[in-house]
Amino acid sequence: MKLITLNTHSLAEPDYENKLHLFADLILRERPDVLALQEVNQTMAAEAVSVPKDLGFHSCPGLNVPVRSDNHAFRLAKLFREAGLACHWTWAPVKVGYEIYEEGLALFSRLPVEDTRQFFISRSRSFSNWKTRKMVGILAGGQWFYSVHMGWWKDEEEPFALQWDRALEELETHRQDHMPMWVMGDFNSPCGVEGEGYGYVRRSGWQDTYDLAARRDSGITVGKVIDGWREEGAHQAGMRIDYIWCDRPVKVCSSQVICNGIHSPVVSDHYGIMITTES
Repeated sequence: MKLITLNTHSLAEPDYENKLHLFADLILRERPDVLALQEVNQTMAAEAVSVPKDLGFHSCPGLNVPVRSDNHAFRLAKLFREAGLACHWTWAPVKVGYEIYEEGLALFSRLPVEDTRQFFISRSRSFSNWKTRKMVGILAGGQWFYSVHMGWWKDEEEPFALQWDRALEELETHRQDHMPMWVMGDFNSPCGVEGEGYGYVRRSGWQDTYDLAARRDSGITVGKVIDGWREEGAHQAGMRIDYIWCDRPVKVCSSQVICNGIHSPVVSDHYGIMITTES
């Protein structure tokens, strides 16, 4: 099985049109079984659309914001269909971003989607609050896959620990003894910082697939100072803050950073992660 995750930055990214097609080309080459995306934006002023049935869209329960014509996931889905890649996908809105975007989370699957769900993990449930956080999940091939964009460890209003605790409560309701569960995304927690978010997730029993991988590279997913980390200083460039977690040990053949200018062009302010497993 092949999994990919990327914080896309999507419409907020300079040279967006070119990067949209570059990323689509990568996915068409790699053909992951499941693709998790964060910061999947659409312009608030864009026209709402009715997604064609042949585009494989699965609406999440409680979806209260329409898919719009410039939605990043919607446009990817159309590019995949035009290239002959059949896939199923979902998108869930989370919050307003940069005052002009409706920002959400998305998942794509080459396997049929059996179910979808979304839930809040933050205290805030306000769409206008940029600190609001959710998880969105799909059930595909008998396994649950989730996309998430976590908050920060030191945030007093929306602490990371509270968000992960709430996530665990929700994840447990759909956990299966016989099948792995996966959480993929931007955790805003550098792996090298002791006593914060990364260690908190590990102590909860979840497995970092980077550590499980028989072959891996540096793992770095942020190569420069980005929004949310500017107050921390330039030393925060070169972080590993994006992860693919599993709720149990699994056999991971490889973990590779993508969209970093070495393996495929840079398309976002984050790099992506691609892992392959034995099953």
